[in-house]
Amino acid sequence: MQSSRSSLAALTLGAIGVVYGDIGTSVLYAVKEVFGAGHVPFTQGNVYGVLSILFWTLTVIVSLKYVVLVLRADNKGEGGLVAMLALASQAVKDKPRLRSALLAVGIFGTSLFYGDGVITPAISVLSAVEGLEVVSPHFRRYVIPITLVVLFALFAVQKRGTGGIGKFFGPITLVWFISIALLGVSHIVGHPEILWALSPHHALGFIVAMPGTSFIILGAVVLCVTGAEALYADLGHFGKRPIRLAWFGVAMPALTLNYFGQGALLLAEPEAVQNPFYRMAPDWALIPLVAMATMATVIASQALITGAFSVTRQVIQLGYLPRLNIQHTSVRDTGQIYMPMVNWGLFTAIVLAVVMFRSSSNLAAAYGIAVTLDMLITTVLTFFVIRYGWGYPLALCVAATGCFFVVDLAFFASNLLKLFQGGWFPLMIGGAVFALMMTWKEGRRLLGDKLRADAIGLQDFLAAVFVSPPTRVEGTAVFLTAEPGLVPNALLHNLKHNKVLHAQNLFVTVRNHETPWIGLDRRLQVEPLGRDCWQVVVHYGFKNDPDLPRALELMRGRGCELEPMTTSYFLSRDTVIPRIGSGMAPWREKLFAQMHHNASGAADFLHLPSNAVVELGSKIEI
Repeated sequence: MQSSRSSLAALTLGAIGVVYGDIGTSVLYAVKEVFGAGHVPFTQGNVYGVLSILFWTLTVIVSLKYVVLVLRADNKGEGGLVAMLALASQAVKDKPRLRSALLAVGIFGTSLFYGDGVITPAISVLSAVEGLEVVSPHFRRYVIPITLVVLFALFAVQKRGTGGIGKFFGPITLVWFISIALLGVSHIVGHPEILWALSPHHALGFIVAMPGTSFIILGAVVLCVTGAEALYADLGHFGKRPIRLAWFGVAMPALTLNYFGQGALLLAEPEAVQNPFYRMAPDWALIPLVAMATMATVIASQALITGAFSVTRQVIQLGYLPRLNIQHTSVRDTGQIYMPMVNWGLFTAIVLAVVMFRSSSNLAAAYGIAVTLDMLITTVLTFFVIRYGWGYPLALCVAATGCFFVVDLAFFASNLLKLFQGGWFPLMIGGAVFALMMTWKEGRRLLGDKLRADAIGLQDFLAAVFVSPPTRVEGTAVFLTAEPGLVPNALLHNLKHNKVLHAQNLFVTVRNHETPWIGLDRRLQVEPLGRDCWQVVVHYGFKNDPDLPRALELMRGRGCELEPMTTSYFLSRDTVIPRIGSGMAPWREKLFAQMHHNASGAADFLHLPSNAVVELGSKIEI
């Protein structure tokens, strides 16, 4: 009992740091942007109305939608848009057209994650460093350089892993939440009547009195739910109960107290609207508060970077991106990975965002479209999961998701007003990633069709080979092939040039599935082909770490004894030649050929020992 309580406390503390770091830093800019845009006349009633809208936005979108509903839709304990997409596609697998449409929508939502992943670290770190302007206007010229230095340091340390410093994320973020709560309370005690804004009638009154203004400011109000999707994305790391405890016990109360404290400050000092968060602090606390805010935003950005690595690996295993170089930064935790291309690609886009927009207020115009569209897609996928996956009545499903759909749609429509002020930027990034993903998926399909059309049946080929068998040499040969039952090109090249066949031969196909985890008991599917040859299909979920040598160790006891020192892995390194009329636009053909050329080899992705890999190439037209 004691150990389970300790484990729950540790997981809850971890969730505070990783899950809520992002939404915890939204207090830096949300209120400032709502009033700073100039759409809301500054009156006591409007302050009450805006605070009520902020509180009920947190309640409806985070507490009710994500914490109560979406967290229930776990995929064998895993969360995130990829897990939700897998659940939804499995729920409608008997409806192929609907399934294809949902896959496209879900992959587009996953692509938008990268657009959001550029804006969120930029606006978070920049808004924290902008606190220096409150200390002294002379610091204004240093805000962007300091922001870029902080971001560079953050991305530069990624290759070392976060295992060592990750244990401090929870405590630091907890201190941050306590600090912002105390800041809020210090101003609420002077104006306790501000707590009346908790009543929804203030929000409804504001909306009825100024419907047009209410619609416009939703584009700024959405900033208060920055990172809300992390609740679901990190489900597999912490579990439902710690995430819910951390939200209702720490994050939600601290955010509410701080927002209402900012409202109390604005009632007393309307001129504080330029930066109400930092104006809450006494002069002596400004520098420490800027430092703490910077640490909090770095932690929030770290969680997003780690999420980008994880999502990219999942998308690769689902077949929507080529294999990329993946480096494991921990010998104990296979989930701690580093992907250089993703890391520095994300950093480059973030630097571009900081340099282009130059302030958190300008970045606020870019934020919102991608994340609200992602929220809308999550709601749509949730409907198909609970309707077709869980079999709930249609009326109940519409009632459960319809309200959230209307809310998400209102926020998305409001953010469309910011399209030309910067909203195009994350959409452009998401659209480019989506084009890459769909091009790779379609190109792999065309390549597979070409290989199958030209392939030779494996069993018939082996029967012909053993009529006059080549010299057998000691050891085991593992031939990787995209399709079971077909002769891999690497085998043809080996017989042609080396004129030998190993004592044991495994023809291995790696299959990735739309499920998070596949256990060792279902890892291998083995078919003996005779004469010490086997057809092996290796199954992985999109969260499994694909370690092929470890998987093939399960062959022991099935008549095949693999010795690492005498096992060789034969791979086909095919060169794709684009051909007009393949079914894709010419630019997509060339893009796929380039992606195929630059893709990291299967050796790295499958953890194959470099000294035991033989790559044999061929040219294929598609």
